[in-house]
Amino acid sequence: MIEMQDVWKEYPNGTSALNGISVHIQKGEFVYVVGPSGAGKSTFIKLMYREVRPTKGHIFVNGFNIERLKDRKIPLLRRSIGVVFQDFKLLPKLTAAENVAFALEVIGLSQRQIRRRVEDVLTQVGLEDKMDMLPSQLSGGEQQRVAVARSLANNPAVIIADEPTGNLDPDTSWGIMRLFQRINDRGTTIVMATHNRDIVNSLRRRVIAIEQGIIVRDEQKGLYGYDE
Repeated sequence: MIEMQDVWKEYPNGTSALNGISVHIQKGEFVYVVGPSGAGKSTFIKLMYREVRPTKGHIFVNGFNIERLKDRKIPLLRRSIGVVFQDFKLLPKLTAAENVAFALEVIGLSQRQIRRRVEDVLTQVGLEDKMDMLPSQLSGGEQQRVAVARSLANNPAVIIADEPTGNLDPDTSWGIMRLFQRINDRGTTIVMATHNRDIVNSLRRRVIAIEQGIIVRDEQKGLYGYDE
């Protein structure tokens, strides 16, 4: 499903973000990626959907060889991956339904297919009555639910979430996490970078801990383990 083999990443300014990372994530797993700020978590996440390229090493995601993937093939990779960001990244002038539909229009579905899929995923995240609202009319938690719905639109095999509760209050964060749990229970692999100690320690899953660009812990049902 996801495999990294001796992966290094150095940025043009000389910053060494990852130093020989090797990891295997199986289909259907729920994995937290934790570590102090600047440890390399965001780079680890971005490599999986080819936002950045590795300097050295091999990465395979859903059968795609990331370091050899040509730019024109990146959309094919991303159709098999859903990505959820801390700051939602919704288009402000589009409604909830239109934000989700936008992710489907690029793959050539008919308007009828798009409408049916949009209704389905927004219902899954509990927003069936807010499809026609703009992001500015939604709460932070509702905006993140739209972002999750958008990530589900293409029936991805993997969802990558980068600090998805970082801008949310505790109660809303738990609601988003219950949503991710339900998605994982249906067989979707989830890889989530997070600083949320309470969530990691309460909803025990596999924990990959990164410090100074290397994996220092990889534990099933692990704990957060930092004092932040």
